[in-house]
Amino acid sequence: MEPAGFEAAYFDTNYSDYFAQNPLRKMQYYQHVIERNLTPGVPRRIHDIGCAFGRFLSTLDDRWEICGSDVSRTAIVQAAEVMPRGLFKVAAASEEAVFPGKFGVVTAFDVIEHVSDLDAIAQAVTNQLVEDGCFIFVVPVYDGLSGPIIRRLDRDPTHIHKWPRRLWIDWAQSHFHVIEWHGILRYLLPFRYYLHVPLELFKNHLPAIMVVCRK
Repeated sequence: MEPAGFEAAYFDTNYSDYFAQNPLRKMQYYQHVIERNLTPGVPRRIHDIGCAFGRFLSTLDDRWEICGSDVSRTAIVQAAEVMPRGLFKVAAASEEAVFPGKFGVVTAFDVIEHVSDLDAIAQAVTNQLVEDGCFIFVVPVYDGLSGPIIRRLDRDPTHIHKWPRRLWIDWAQSHFHVIEWHGILRYLLPFRYYLHVPLELFKNHLPAIMVVCRK
C-alpha cells in the first residue's frame, strides 16, 4: 500500500506538469554532473531514490545499470513500463537494502525534503555506495532573496524540511565529503517552458541547490 499522500492524486495535484518540469536538457545536466564527478573505476550502477516516473533514469545510456525506488506504487509501475531494462521497487528513501549490491552513484532529486528522518537516509545512502561513490541531491531552499517567493509558491504539504541552503550543506558535510554545490534558477513559465539554469553566481539566493557528495 502506498503511504498516505503519495498516491496518484498527489502527482495530479502537485506535479501535473511532471514531464514539462523535467525536460531533456535538465536531465542531461544531471548526467553531466554525474560524469564530471564519477571516480575512475567506480561501477556505472545507479540508484535513483524517489525516481517517480523514471524520467531521469530513462535518459541514461546502456553503459549504466539502473535501479529506481519510490514510495509511490503508481510511479513505480509507470517507471517500470518506461524502462523495462531497469530494476524498480516500491521502497522508502531511508530503506537500506532496497537492491542487492553496491552502487557507484545514488541520486535523490527533489526527494529528501519530503522525508522526516534525514540521518536514516544518510545511513542508507552510505551503506549503498561503494568507496568513492557519489551521492547527488537537489532540494528546494527557502532563504536568500528568493526565499519569501518560494515559501509563497510552495503548496506541497509533504515538504517537511523548508530549510535554508546552509543547513542542507551542513547536513551533507556531517555525513559525506561535499565536493561542490551550486544554485539552480528554475520555474515553469507560461506555455509550459521550464526554466532550469544552474548558476554559481547568486547561488546564495536561487530557489534550489544541487549538492554533490562523495563517500
